[in-house]
Amino acid sequence: MIDLLPARHALHGYSPLKAGKDMKAALDVALVGLPQGMAFAAMAGLDSIYGIMAATVGTFIAPLFTRCSLTVSGPSNATAFMLASFFLASSPAIQANPAVFVPLIVFLAGVTCVIGAFVKATEMLQYVSRSVLVGYITGAATLIIASQLRYVMGINDVNAGSSFFTMSGAIIENLHLVQWQPIVLGVLSFLLFIPLKKHFKFLPTFAVILVTMSVLNWVLCQPWAGGAFTEVRMLKDFTMSDLTCNPPDITVLADCFAEIFPVVIGIAFLSTLEQTVMSKTISAKTGEPLNLNQDTFAVGMANIGSAFTTSLPCSASLTRSMLNYTAGAATRFSGVYCGLMCLGITFVLASFPLISRIPHCVLAALVLANAVSLYDRKLLRICFRSTPGDAAVLLITFVAALLLPLHVAIFVGVIISVSIFLRKASKPELVEYTFDDRGTLLEVNDKAKRLPQISIVHVEGDLFFGAADLFRKQVARIAEDPSLAVIVLRMRNARNLDATSVCALEELIKFTREKGRHLIISGAGREVYRILKKSGVLQVLQANCGEKESNIFLFEPKNPNISTRYALKRAQQLLGSQQADISIYTTETHQSA
Repeated sequence: MIDLLPARHALHGYSPLKAGKDMKAALDVALVGLPQGMAFAAMAGLDSIYGIMAATVGTFIAPLFTRCSLTVSGPSNATAFMLASFFLASSPAIQANPAVFVPLIVFLAGVTCVIGAFVKATEMLQYVSRSVLVGYITGAATLIIASQLRYVMGINDVNAGSSFFTMSGAIIENLHLVQWQPIVLGVLSFLLFIPLKKHFKFLPTFAVILVTMSVLNWVLCQPWAGGAFTEVRMLKDFTMSDLTCNPPDITVLADCFAEIFPVVIGIAFLSTLEQTVMSKTISAKTGEPLNLNQDTFAVGMANIGSAFTTSLPCSASLTRSMLNYTAGAATRFSGVYCGLMCLGITFVLASFPLISRIPHCVLAALVLANAVSLYDRKLLRICFRSTPGDAAVLLITFVAALLLPLHVAIFVGVIISVSIFLRKASKPELVEYTFDDRGTLLEVNDKAKRLPQISIVHVEGDLFFGAADLFRKQVARIAEDPSLAVIVLRMRNARNLDATSVCALEELIKFTREKGRHLIISGAGREVYRILKKSGVLQVLQANCGEKESNIFLFEPKNPNISTRYALKRAQQLLGSQQADISIYTTETHQSA
């Protein structure tokens, strides 16, 4: 169930002690969140205000609705660059109006998340393999580096295209525009980032570097210092009027819906995925019970609220959520306080020209440093070495991210991953067993050949549409044996029957009868029986049964083997003999009769 306002439960027993812990954690997160938001806005190719408002409004709204109380929402790497990738590949009309289309995309992504929460679509995320995510994040990090490197080099106003190769080509073609001043500031920022991130984790690294390098640039711009850095490009200031957006004309949505729909689904998918991952991570530490659909509802509401401001898409942040936890936050209100603190700082930044003191190349260098940290060598090694399928999915997703818009690339990876899984799952393997003269169970081979009259086939696993046809063909091949008279399908472990598998089973029943043979089902569960009855296949199966006779025997939990015993008695009845040679087909070679 979705709770429309779970924050009300946290008010009970809320004390000044808890409030003090929440405020301390909120301040720590705010000092990290706002500079990070500016970096993510630069990553998306937008003004700083978009990242600042996402770190303000999204952080404030999400804790009111989430189940996992200590996660912190706001802008993220993945959604920011997916948005950038979309604008780079979109039509000129959309590229020229980010102030109209960014809020529209954020709003629709939020609505999609809310709908997904109520229909429990979050459960589908378990089918997204880790190889897809690693390939996507690695590809996105590579694109981030290619997109931001030119700003560190001072190559600002060039058309770089939307793929890794066009971005790299634009840098090579415009090397004559390189400036040494942005390179100096960028390299110093990058070198400062490494020790701060490694040895001073308690410090707000982004904020420290932005302030330090802005002061250094101001000093180097002074006449007494040579004034060589006066031409370095700065960020753009914003005013109070820039904090909110005007709702777009409904005709705009009608005209561009087909173009923005894929990126809306992509951002909703990524936001939900990041929220789910962080909820699981934080809940494992706090012991809170999970409700992933509730958390999806929260991220949807955060995006809907943020859409009325100039904001990036919101999702749970790994850095800020973990900082919130380690800083000692007691309740969900730490996120609320953090949003209010960020709002106060935003008002200050809107009133004084402070943002325009920050060099663009410094922010680009921080984005570069953050992108480099996204390369996870451990996960890459695991995905490459686990199975050939995992390696293929990772490589295909990575290449797709370099060539295609990111909202397309991630679904390419998902489709390839699911296709490989279905290919594996749709290949059942049957192994034949028989008895020798001493009664020992042996696998049939050149040394042990017996032609049975009764065959027991163990049906293991999922009989969904992908496996149904191959299952029918394999059992039909067994039925071609001229000495075979009865096939017993042991369906105790058969799962997920669908229309395709039911049709295949009906065809198999008719095929065996055409060959003058009989088919019996044993060990079927109640769900299998229900599906066969509703589909009418049960009537086909029972067509040759007289009074008090049956060709299907249900599983009995108190005696798991009794259904097979009854099936064998029925087979002997059909044969008109109490003695018959029996072989067993199974998917596990270690099973016995």
